[in-house]
Amino acid sequence: MYDGFVQAAMEVFGSRAVVIDRFHVAKLYREPLDALRIKEMARLKSELPQEEYEKLTGMMWILRKKHECLSQSDKAALEVLYKHSPELKKAHSYALKLTHIFNSKSKRKAALAKLERWIAKVKKSDISCFNKFIGTLQKYKSSIANYFKDRKNSGFVEGLNNKIKVAKRRCYGFFKQTSLFQRLQLDLMGFKKYV
Repeated sequence: MYDGFVQAAMEVFGSRAVVIDRFHVAKLYREPLDALRIKEMARLKSELPQEEYEKLTGMMWILRKKHECLSQSDKAALEVLYKHSPELKKAHSYALKLTHIFNSKSKRKAALAKLERWIAKVKKSDISCFNKFIGTLQKYKSSIANYFKDRKNSGFVEGLNNKIKVAKRRCYGFFKQTSLFQRLQLDLMGFKKYV
């Protein structure tokens, strides 16, 4: 979501072709939720008795899991947290709703409407942790909404970039560029190309 990259891509491919991956968006709205969790956990550690606070261990992972994947003990711990921190409960609820929007099989126009409603609800609430994220969401809304056209993501490109970085580290000391490309081709296609 670097501005220079987005603007260059729009100039070359047009604004309808630029897609901001849902996983980058998810990272951006989970960061303020994590920051709020850290702040609330520090507050609760100072306010709650030790045995009550110990019921809240592992909250970071519980808050990141899909609700349907939570065990009964996870749900019980979450209820304890919600009881002591209504603000975190609200923020977590908004984050889950946004995740649900990205998981739904909506078309671009319907998804844009859902995003707008989500923004309006968060702005009306007393939750302020998402304010910076909302600015980013509004700035890149069109490119984010393009995800809903074909539900494309950048997983392949990011995987390829990672393989290239690993190959560069493994091939440190290679003097020929062709050797690096041969190693990369072997990593990507395996030995089936040569068999």
